[in-house]
Amino acid sequence: MKTVIRRFAVLTLIIGCVFVSCKKGDIFSVEGNIQSAEGDTLYLEHIGLAGIVLLDSAILNDKGSFKFKEPAPKNPEFYQLRIRDKVVAFAVDSVESLRVTADASNLYGSFTVENSYSNDQLRKVDDMRMKTEQEINSLEKLHTAKEIDDITFLNSLDSVLTLYKKEISNLILGNTSSAAAYYAVFQKINDYLIFDPYDKKDYPMFGAVATSWNRYYPETERTTHLYNFTINALQTRRQLEKQEELFQNITVETESGLPDISLPGVNGERIPLSSLKGKVVLLDFVVYSADFSPKHNIDLNSLYQRYNSRGFEIYQVSFDSNEHFWKTSADNLPWVTVRDPRSVSTPLLSLYNVREIPTSFIIDREGDLIGRVEDYSQLSEQLDKVL
Repeated sequence: MKTVIRRFAVLTLIIGCVFVSCKKGDIFSVEGNIQSAEGDTLYLEHIGLAGIVLLDSAILNDKGSFKFKEPAPKNPEFYQLRIRDKVVAFAVDSVESLRVTADASNLYGSFTVENSYSNDQLRKVDDMRMKTEQEINSLEKLHTAKEIDDITFLNSLDSVLTLYKKEISNLILGNTSSAAAYYAVFQKINDYLIFDPYDKKDYPMFGAVATSWNRYYPETERTTHLYNFTINALQTRRQLEKQEELFQNITVETESGLPDISLPGVNGERIPLSSLKGKVVLLDFVVYSADFSPKHNIDLNSLYQRYNSRGFEIYQVSFDSNEHFWKTSADNLPWVTVRDPRSVSTPLLSLYNVREIPTSFIIDREGDLIGRVEDYSQLSEQLDKVL
């Protein structure tokens, strides 16, 4: 079986993570004890939008005690303590003095903050994310072992993420101005945001946090970034919705009886499959974020360069849920690339009886479907016959 996506899978916008809080007054302090680290250097670093900046350091004594003082931020802000090659992050939010304890041999697992509700909430987010990650890893093992097919894997993956979103949404909406809410909306798995700001169902989470931060922490760098990010996503989504109103149906029956496809390309313009009539077309269903995708497209490019001058075209349909990733991946491809925003919920999969990704079909110059590609290594021979 062909491999399908790792569309989602691990960790956060901010490393590691347990958070703490601090903010009133001109100065915040963080102090405590790090065991099993005598003579080691402990670093305090700021995790900003532009990257990590070193603020201070201290050599630990036999008790592992330390104390740092820094200017208090104007909004919930993120920092980390680093020792050797280990880090643990925290958020400065509403208290002036933070006390922490940990053991350097297990920095993240032993890290605690006294009397910090914000820290408790961040730990909760982290625990929920790790549970979801474990469930996704289990699904991937089943899929790799061919115990479940591609579509079952994708549907199960969506179910796991839907449950996570439902639980984490309650936490976000419970206190939209908190460090935990900001952290939660930017949770990532395999470099993909779990909450998609371009998705109508996910957008309210970003909107709620951005509105709240703009109210309580106006004109700060992090608030401005969050607010602009959210507004840009809203404008993009509204443009897509206007395009959808012009094209209510994705599929219609063509004269040949083949279900037609009309989906937006990278520039947002709809491209019907039927517009390629007169050419031999490879209809290719893919997911760009899948492990197989780079090699798959390299192989297709060799065929495209060989046969394009003879009237061969590729109509490639992506089911990637992350629109930005798809656009970035598809932008330089020489053939027709479109994306179905409904991902695995699209009726196209059942219309074309697709159970594996990638799946391809060959369509002749009259627009008739000749057959499914069973063996990609034989595709060149099949095209020679049709062309």
